[in-house]
Amino acid sequence: MVESTLEMAAPLPPQPAEMPRPPASIVPLWGLPIVGAVLVLEVVAIAGNWLWALDFFHVVGGGLWTGIDLFVGLVIGPIIGRLSVQARVEFSARFMPKMLLIMPTLVTMTLASGWQLARHLQYLDSSYPRHDWVVASFIVVGVMAVIALGLLEPANLAVLFELRKPKPNGMLIGKLMRRFTYTAGITGVMQLATLVIMTRLAT
Repeated sequence: MVESTLEMAAPLPPQPAEMPRPPASIVPLWGLPIVGAVLVLEVVAIAGNWLWALDFFHVVGGGLWTGIDLFVGLVIGPIIGRLSVQARVEFSARFMPKMLLIMPTLVTMTLASGWQLARHLQYLDSSYPRHDWVVASFIVVGVMAVIALGLLEPANLAVLFELRKPKPNGMLIGKLMRRFTYTAGITGVMQLATLVIMTRLAT
C-alpha cells in the first residue's frame, strides 16, 4: 500500500522545453512606421537638396552600419559559438526579426545619401583631385552592400523560416547564425577601410 502510494506521488519527468518561435509576422510590425518615416525623410532630403540632412543620414547610417557589423561579428559571433543549441534558437527568435528591418534601412540610408552628397559636392567629376579615393569607396561600399543584402538577409530569412517549422533544426539554425555573424564581421572590417577613405577625403 505504501509502495503504491509512493509510486503515485512520484514526480513526472520534466517535459522538454518548447522551441521558441518568431512572432506570427516575421517582420516586426511595430518597426515598419519607423522605417517608413526614415525613408520618407531621406527622399524629402534628396528631393530638396538639403545637404545638411543628407550629411546627417550618411553619417548616422554609416556609423550605425559600421558599429552593428563590428559588434555582431566580433562580440556576438564568438558568444553564439559557445551557446547550446537551445540558447542559439532562443537568441535567434528574438534577434533576427529586428535585424530584418535594421540592416536594409541602414544600407539604404548610407548609400542613397552618400551618392547624393558625392554628386552635389562634385566628387563624381573625374577632374576631382581625389577621384580615385571616391572610386575606391564606391567599390568597397558596393561589395559591402552586396554582402549585406545578398548574404546576410537571406541567412536571416532562412533562420526565421526554420524557426516557424513544427520542429526547428537547431543545428541548422546555429550554422546559419554563424554565417550571419561571421559575414557581419567581414563587412565590419571592410567598414574600417571605408572610414580610412572617408577621413582621407575629408582632409
